[in-house]
Amino acid sequence: MNKAQTLSTRYDPRELSDEELVARSHTELFHVTRAYEELMRRYQRTLFNVCSRYLGNDRDADDVCQEVMLKVLYGLKNFEGKSKFKTWLYSITYNECITQYRKERRKRRLMDALSLDPLEEASEEKTPAPEEKGGLDRWLVHVNPIDREILVLRFVAELEFQEIADIMHMGLSATKMRYKRALDKLREKFADSTET
Repeated sequence: MNKAQTLSTRYDPRELSDEELVARSHTELFHVTRAYEELMRRYQRTLFNVCSRYLGNDRDADDVCQEVMLKVLYGLKNFEGKSKFKTWLYSITYNECITQYRKERRKRRLMDALSLDPLEEASEEKTPAPEEKGGLDRWLVHVNPIDREILVLRFVAELEFQEIADIMHMGLSATKMRYKRALDKLREKFADSTET
């Protein structure tokens, strides 16, 4: 290794911005993974929380996180920086969550169709009761999957509306409208629960 190569590998990844880490990854991967590892460390917890809240269980969330990290590892060299790294990461996460959600739903339908118990077969959606979880999770079961993802990306990933719209391939005004309606629905549900 020559002197220029040695100097270029001496850096503290914690001191670099996401953009600088992406640039380092372009030149280092797959021989050196320090920049990639720092990017994943920064977003790992939020990534898991987004997946867990969207999918409703930690096992599937963990599987999706692993898949997302692999896609980022292999896709980082081709990431052109047209959007923020964070937006790109959550776009991949969103798509992987959708894929996993559909896969689980198909599996559930198949199991229900093969079931001999007619009551079990009739209950297609087996979502946890709101009382089983606390906080945001308790209320997310009351909104449809698209609205749930908007709320999760806004509150858990702390993305701007334009970033959410880009990730979900929706218009900005449609994203804001769905967000407002979902919040109104949750407020109404919360008001009902406090009255009873």
